[in-house]
Amino acid sequence: MSRGLGDVYKRQDVYRSTKNYEPISLAAVEPESGEILAVLQAVIIRDAPGFVGSISSRSIINNGPLFVEGKKGLEALEKLLNYYEKFLHNRAIYTQIRNLWDTENSKGMLESLGYQYEPHLNYLIDLNRPAEKIWGDIHKPRRKGINRAEKVGIQVRKIETRDEIKDCYKVIEETYKNVRLPLADISLLESAYDKLSDKRLIDFYLATLEGEVVGSRVVLKYKGQVHDWYAGSKQEINYVNEAVVWHMLSEYAGKEKVFDFGGAGHPDKPYGVREFKKRFGGEEVNYGRYKKIHSRAREEIMKSGLKVYKTVGKYVHIGI
Repeated sequence: MSRGLGDVYKRQDVYRSTKNYEPISLAAVEPESGEILAVLQAVIIRDAPGFVGSISSRSIINNGPLFVEGKKGLEALEKLLNYYEKFLHNRAIYTQIRNLWDTENSKGMLESLGYQYEPHLNYLIDLNRPAEKIWGDIHKPRRKGINRAEKVGIQVRKIETRDEIKDCYKVIEETYKNVRLPLADISLLESAYDKLSDKRLIDFYLATLEGEVVGSRVVLKYKGQVHDWYAGSKQEINYVNEAVVWHMLSEYAGKEKVFDFGGAGHPDKPYGVREFKKRFGGEEVNYGRYKKIHSRAREEIMKSGLKVYKTVGKYVHIGI
């Protein structure tokens, strides 16, 4: 259970200072010994206060619920999830569990409680080796893009002050607008910087061309794991993302263990970003996700709102 516990607690600390985020922390404890048998850390996300918030609220469990191995752990997890749903009390339209590892040992129990499994791909890159080895695994077209980025003068660096978070967020926000997806408030990144940067658990990167910010990437770090969290780039500038990802990989090579690309979508659904990530040569994994709908009527409203948002393109936060 300990493999993701520290990371989860740190995220919850960040969420407490984020606008429209409501963290939930629950644990199942053995009464006599005081042993923690299962832990559930969720965050209710609303895209705005008021009515929009009520039709966009969803509860996300990153890393999945954690529990001790064996029958005792599974029984504790089942009780914990039942309590969680009572505690949730209609505050979220659905719950989504995002897995970072194989969950075959708990799949049957989760499905019995109404959590539907859905495939979801990801790519993991081994960082515990020299940069030259990582470069050798990158597909040729992607290497060409990296070289071209260098030739045109794209430069990549970590931010130096908290104020530069605004530059990071601006280009990420522009990217999310272009693909018509909602984006968390800037307070999420500011809170993450405040809580995690001194502990070296987060890195913010900026890509610049002739002094102008053209790209940004934010990664979370914990015990050798580097998690690709947020990314954005100027649509009219080529090879920015290639440049930033390679800069990070080469910087982390031999120092960290694994670069986690943060998801690559459902294998049977088109997702352009998947090809970008795939060509960096990482291992393809399918840990999937679980979803349980708590209010089907509100989910239909959410889906309709998102469809209108994507069609019209007005920058109103309607949930995903």
